[in-house]
Amino acid sequence: MSTRAQEIVLALLLVALAVLFAVWFAQDKHWLATQLVFTLPPLLLALGVLVRRGKAMFWAGVLALFWFSHGVMSAWSHPEVALWAWLELGLALAVIAVASTPGLRRRFGQQRTPG
Repeated sequence: MSTRAQEIVLALLLVALAVLFAVWFAQDKHWLATQLVFTLPPLLLALGVLVRRGKAMFWAGVLALFWFSHGVMSAWSHPEVALWAWLELGLALAVIAVASTPGLRRRFGQQRTPG
């Protein structure tokens, strides 16, 4: 997959995550706070990835660890929102995988010659 294709896939995953949060927290009594904390960061990161900001992919991977942890905690402690939490888990893992691919390719893609 080309670098530009990876960026587009990552941006789409981040937008999907933002949509998930917007729908999940639509009826929350602290709506504005949930939108600022959960929905806005993936949207800004998606924009950063699309315009090729240097560290946007890195920060998407870092924040995906937070989203993964939030999904685990929500699925475990609030069974009534388990579906939302599992969707968050899946999207967070996909973001981590796509954001980490360029670094993994650089690290393990080159064959080292002995001696």
